[in-house]
Amino acid sequence: MKKPVIILLHVGYWLVFLLLLFVLYGLSSAAALSNEQDPGVGAGEWFKLMFSTTILPGVICFYTFYFIIFSRFLQKRRIPEFFISVFVASYVAAIIGGGVGSLNYFLGHFFLLDKNLPTVLSMLTFLAFIALLNGVIGLVMRGFITWYSEIKMKEDLNKKNFEMELALVKSQINPHFLFNTINNIDVLITKEPELASKYLNTLSDIMRFMLYETKAERILLSKELAYIEKFIGLHKIRSNNPEYVHYTVTGSAPNMMIAPMLFIPFIENAFKHVADKKANPAISISLNIDKEKITFICQNNFKEETREENEHSGLGDGLIRKRLQLLYPDKHELTVTTDNNIYAVYLTISC
Repeated sequence: MKKPVIILLHVGYWLVFLLLLFVLYGLSSAAALSNEQDPGVGAGEWFKLMFSTTILPGVICFYTFYFIIFSRFLQKRRIPEFFISVFVASYVAAIIGGGVGSLNYFLGHFFLLDKNLPTVLSMLTFLAFIALLNGVIGLVMRGFITWYSEIKMKEDLNKKNFEMELALVKSQINPHFLFNTINNIDVLITKEPELASKYLNTLSDIMRFMLYETKAERILLSKELAYIEKFIGLHKIRSNNPEYVHYTVTGSAPNMMIAPMLFIPFIENAFKHVADKKANPAISISLNIDKEKITFICQNNFKEETREENEHSGLGDGLIRKRLQLLYPDKHELTVTTDNNIYAVYLTISC
């Protein structure tokens, strides 16, 4: 929590506290006058009395609890020491307030100097109770500020963690993808230069997307779909059977926003682990879009032994699941199946 806000909380509390005291003085004076009684001490004397018996012990106890007792005992869960310190601090504050109040004797108004011991003890206990109330409020305020600061810190850590997760996703996708694509374009340059130029421009668009679009927390779904289509197109040049990939999009939501590079890890893994590119299709990718939900399905054939050999070469399920949990907590459902040598990913996201 920012310092100006904390200072405002403290100033606000003491202003309310003083206002309450003056309201009580006004009510007691009004009651005395209505009963045709002497209202007692004037406002000046009353304020001196309140300062010594209520305000001063309250301030001492409040900030003792706030700065010392909370951090040294309560926060560290040293419960016995906490209760002892609370008792001691309350009575010390009461004694200081009573001592200051007794000085009024020299100004024409005595407080404790003419009282017997039992009366003094009972009055000090009352003052200690008033001081304790202020101390408890000090503890509550310090606890609230600490709680809020910890929540803010956790939010910042989660944000940094998310940024690290996204950076890790990019770092694992880009080198593998770029290395293969550049090699394929290099082969095409001598054989089909026009096609090589087309794929090079597509690669340039993909790089532009990775460098600029993925910096935002949310992008238009249409941009993500355009990126996926170009990504699939570049992968097709590696195969003599371009029909081995079946990609469909149904439905539309022109203004829908999603996190960038959300589906690419699954598609990248499908291309990396597909076993038979001669099958039609070897990879099947579909997205169904409506106004509130996206359903993504990605399937590829694989050989069990091949998958086991390569399971650590791509993006792991744990990383992908963690990123989804950070981006869409309680708003996504991810299911992965491996039946009949078909690896399938079913992802539903509520937007």
